[in-house]
Amino acid sequence: MSSFSGIWVPLITPFANGEVDHAALRALVRRYADAGIAGLVALGTTGEPAALDDAEQDAVLATILDAAQAAAHSADASALPVLVGVSGNHTASMRARVEQLNALPIAGVLMAAPYYIRPSQAGIVGHFMALADASDKPVVLYDIPYRTGVRLELDTLLTLAAHPRIQAVKDCAGSLDTTLALIRDGRLQVLTGEDINIFNTLCLGGSGAIAASAHLRPERFVALYRALSAGRLDEGRRIFHELVPLIQALFAEPNPAPVKALLAAQGLIRDELRMPMTRAGDALVARLREMEGLDRRESHAAAG
Repeated sequence: MSSFSGIWVPLITPFANGEVDHAALRALVRRYADAGIAGLVALGTTGEPAALDDAEQDAVLATILDAAQAAAHSADASALPVLVGVSGNHTASMRARVEQLNALPIAGVLMAAPYYIRPSQAGIVGHFMALADASDKPVVLYDIPYRTGVRLELDTLLTLAAHPRIQAVKDCAGSLDTTLALIRDGRLQVLTGEDINIFNTLCLGGSGAIAASAHLRPERFVALYRALSAGRLDEGRRIFHELVPLIQALFAEPNPAPVKALLAAQGLIRDELRMPMTRAGDALVARLREMEGLDRRESHAAAG
């Protein structure tokens, strides 16, 4: 089984003057590689893939894969694994996309249930089975009913776990019963996709998190995972409580606007999104800057 454990960062797509900023994207990959994260997610929800055309999606993925390999070479290590988001509600088109991705050095594909059309659970099973059959890479299911309009019921997840290439789930359903049942079943690695649930999921025996908020303070998220994995509960609790205000603030407005605003305040990207996404509000940006001490640092730098 492939290992989908640890802290994974679902990369934002930086823009500059309306175009993808590949230089900034490359620098972000290096930043997270240096922080010790376990892997990257390309073209997930946080990466605004719905706002990218096909050529842009391919170019973003190529940059991430190349940058991950380059970071590995400079550190004399293995390249960071990269999961690729594949979304849609047309099974045949998604199958064709999965077949294209088979040729690339990716760690797997991340797939949510078909959105908007709200298929039956039998339809969901057939959809995912067809896509997993087409994939040469491991499949990570993405259970996020508040975006798709339909949840993956526990029986559905357990049925899908029998497929040899379906190996993990990004758990955003908000059901403790389902999370615990999947962890106890043991066939699917459980990564929380709700950042506020990282502590709970890891303590229950989950394998990690795909956490948008780990764009900021990535080293602390990695330290949280390592502490809990080693059984250092008090240390893990202390780190998590330290991170909670940041996590809550980063989801106070639709993701990834707050993440992008804070990365921009740190000088790492431009604060740009594509419609219908909009920038975070001024009040939230001010709050985020204060939390990270950016204004104090700038005033000290100016005084120096």
